[in-house]
Amino acid sequence: MKNIFLAIVFCSLFQVVKAQDYMPTIKNKTELNYVCKLHGQTRTLSLTAKKVTDTLVLNMDTRGVKSSIVTLPEGLKNGNALCYNQGETSPVLNLKPTETFFMISRSAYQDLLKNNKFIYNNTTYVLDTNTDKSSVSIDGKSVDALHVVAQIDETEMWIMKNPDFPLICKMTKNPLGINWTLVKVVDK
Repeated sequence: MKNIFLAIVFCSLFQVVKAQDYMPTIKNKTELNYVCKLHGQTRTLSLTAKKVTDTLVLNMDTRGVKSSIVTLPEGLKNGNALCYNQGETSPVLNLKPTETFFMISRSAYQDLLKNNKFIYNNTTYVLDTNTDKSSVSIDGKSVDALHVVAQIDETEMWIMKNPDFPLICKMTKNPLGINWTLVKVVDK
C-alpha cells in the first residue's frame, strides 16, 4: 500500500513539473531579449517580432545599433542557413531566401522531428536524446526544447518545440565565436 501511495505521489509530482514547462508564444510585438557572447564580448540584444503577411521582420536593437532583419517566406518555410549579421551593415537587412535569423526553418524543424537531425549551413545537427530538458530556462521557467549537436564541431543549440516558430533559445560552442541565450520574452 505504501508503494502504491508513493507511486501516485511521484506521478502527480511529475505531472505538475511537466505542466510547468514554459512555452512562450511569438506574435506581433513580442520582444525577445538575449544575452550574446560575441568574440569574447557580452552584449544584450532585443528582437521585436513583427509579421507582415508571411514575411517575418525582427526589429533588432543591440548597443544602440538598430536594424530590421527581414526573413522571407521561403526562408521561414525551407531555409537552410543561419544569418549571423549583427545589424551593422544596413538599417534594413533582407535575408536571402535560404536564410533565417535566430531560428531554424519549419522544414528543418520537421526533419529534426522525423529523422532526429537536420542540415543547416552545410552542417548536420543531430538530436541529443540524453540531455536534461531543464538545461534551458527563460526568466527562471523551464522551456521544452530540443537539444542538437553539430557533427563537424562542438556547436550546441536548444530549439524551442514550436513548429510555427522554431526559435533557437540557446547556442553554445559556436566556432564563429557567436553564442546566445534567450533570457526573457515580453508580450507587448
